[in-house]
Amino acid sequence: MTITIWFSLLAICLLGAMSPGPSLAMIAKHSLAGGRMNGLIAAWAHAAGIGIYAFATIIGLAVVLEQSPMLFKGISLAGAAYLAYLGVNALRSKGGVAAKLEGGEPVTYMQSAREAFLISILSPKIALFFIALFSQFVALGNELMNKVIIVSTPLIVDGLWYTFITLVLSSPIIVDRIRSQAQLIDRLSGVVLILLAARVVWTI
Repeated sequence: MTITIWFSLLAICLLGAMSPGPSLAMIAKHSLAGGRMNGLIAAWAHAAGIGIYAFATIIGLAVVLEQSPMLFKGISLAGAAYLAYLGVNALRSKGGVAAKLEGGEPVTYMQSAREAFLISILSPKIALFFIALFSQFVALGNELMNKVIIVSTPLIVDGLWYTFITLVLSSPIIVDRIRSQAQLIDRLSGVVLILLAARVVWTI
C-alpha cells in the first residue's frame, strides 16, 4: 500500500469518525455520567466494533450484504431497535445523563463498554459506511501487512477521536456547565435517537 492510498484511507476514516450521530451521543453520555475512565473505556469499546467491521469487510462481508438484501435488512432493523431503546430510556431518564448526574447512579465499566460496543456493532450507518466507502480498499488486502493496516487504521482513528471527545467532556469546568442542563441533554438525545431509528426503518 502506497502512502497516498493510506492517506485516502485515513481521510475517509477521519470523516466517518467525526460525523455526528448516536455514537457521539453514547460516548458523551458515559463521559459525563461515569467520568473520564468510563468515557475512555466506551471510546475503545466502540473502536473495537469499528475494527470488527473493518475485518469483516476484508473477508467479504460487504459482498455478502450487497448480495443478501434480507440479511442487510435484518442488521438495519436490529440497529434501529437498539437506537429506539436508547432513545426511550433517555426520554424517561433511566440510565441517561440526567439520572446519573443528578441521582448519583453509578456507571460500571462493563456497562460503558457494552453499550458503546453495541452502538458500534449494530449501527446501520457504520455498515453503510464500510460498504459504500471502505470496501474499495478490500482489493489491497491480499498481503498480511495491508490487511493489518486496513483493519487497524479505522480502529485507531475512531479510538483516538472519541478519546479526545472524552478528555474534553470530562473536564470539570465543562461538566459543571453541562450538569445544570443534564435533563435537557437527555430529552434531546432521546428525540434524536428515536428519529434516527425511525429514519432507518423508513429507508429500509
